[in-house]
Amino acid sequence: MHIPRRELLRRSGMGFGTLALASLLSRDADAVATPSHFPARAKRVIHVMLNGGMSQVDTFDPKPELQARGGQMLPFENLQTERKTGVALPSPFRFARHGDSGIPVSEIFPNLARCVDDMAVIRSMHVELPNHEMSLMLLNTGDMRQVRPSFGSWLTWGMGQENDNLPGFISLVPGGMPVGGAGNWRSAFLPGAFQGTHVDTSKADPSALIDHIRNSRLTPQRQREQFDLLQHLNARHLADRPGEAAIEARIRSFELAYRMQLEATDAFDIRQEPEHIIRMYGEGPQNRQLLMARRLVERGVRFVQTWHGNMQPWDSHSNIKDEHRRVAGECDQGLAALLSDLKSRGMLDSTLVLCSGEFGRTPSVEMGQNGAGASQGRDHSHWGFSLWLAGGGVKGGTIHGATDDFGFKVAENPVSVHDLHATMLHLLGFDHTRLTYRYAGRDYRLTDVEGEVVRPILA
Repeated sequence: MHIPRRELLRRSGMGFGTLALASLLSRDADAVATPSHFPARAKRVIHVMLNGGMSQVDTFDPKPELQARGGQMLPFENLQTERKTGVALPSPFRFARHGDSGIPVSEIFPNLARCVDDMAVIRSMHVELPNHEMSLMLLNTGDMRQVRPSFGSWLTWGMGQENDNLPGFISLVPGGMPVGGAGNWRSAFLPGAFQGTHVDTSKADPSALIDHIRNSRLTPQRQREQFDLLQHLNARHLADRPGEAAIEARIRSFELAYRMQLEATDAFDIRQEPEHIIRMYGEGPQNRQLLMARRLVERGVRFVQTWHGNMQPWDSHSNIKDEHRRVAGECDQGLAALLSDLKSRGMLDSTLVLCSGEFGRTPSVEMGQNGAGASQGRDHSHWGFSLWLAGGGVKGGTIHGATDDFGFKVAENPVSVHDLHATMLHLLGFDHTRLTYRYAGRDYRLTDVEGEVVRPILA
């Protein structure tokens, strides 16, 4: 008589059978969906999300013509933006060239500017709409309308986990949730175990970062007994419903939560770092979480996303001079420290770092909704913006693409989000056209039916 594997395990007794089931489920879930298509340059990713929209003409894409025409109407018909815009608004910041590569960087990133020889700056990114929610969905999941798995979910499903005691995908957000909430780190139709784990990094005490990570009422032995019983009941439930992804994900998530007690608090505790490392990263939640990100990838977490804050802190609709200087100052020291720290530990070559917003900002001044009342701020612009990558096979000291003379629209070598994702997957050892998941009768991929690898930025 043939007995299904899960039924056999269910009959094997509460302790061994249940734990073996959880272990097998973990291996099933972590198995590489498609074996690496070629040797990977990167093993892990840190995505620094400057949510709200970083202005390209105030950071990495200086425009002398914009400075010369300040206060004038731009010499072409205004492109569609979310709100009304008026005359050209020159950048209030000075730019200077840095490093052997001579890449120009705004004065608001004085520390990061010293790292330009490790960075590839893409100046020709574009998305489809000047809308936070849709552009964030597109950047994170490859689709701005449908529920799709995020990049971190695809990566952990494809590559598996290196550390069984920590989630493979973690989103660090100080002080709340970004626009779109947990949809930004969804697993969608991929198994639920690959959804990102949200951690509020505004809490300084590492024991408070993850709720209920310790049980203050039960001894480890009593907790183990309760956990074994719970997993045994879940295993029996699953045996009668073979293939139920939600139940399998629940079993695996409970197992992971139990194991996290061994390592999670330690991983998030930056107080264990030497004092000079803590000083190098600097104060504030944005800088602290960048140090956490290094500690997490060092311990085998595949994908760590650090969000600048809740809602959209880079959304400088008014007084961009003060607002952009403030938010850049909150992360500049930590960004430079992250790249230097990874490099000194020999980890930068195998860690891909992406720093981006969801779109850029207009070179023209934003007006009030009635067309009056210029605010010295910039509206959203999806037509052309900048981001940068470093490490993990990226060619440092590189500028790719260009916007027009005013920084409004892509003029050379446009790069879409699908192109960006294809390039990142390539550095991680995957052909984006072949990393697919069968769902609802169709083979889905992160890049849908588009995407080209941006080869000029590859080392």
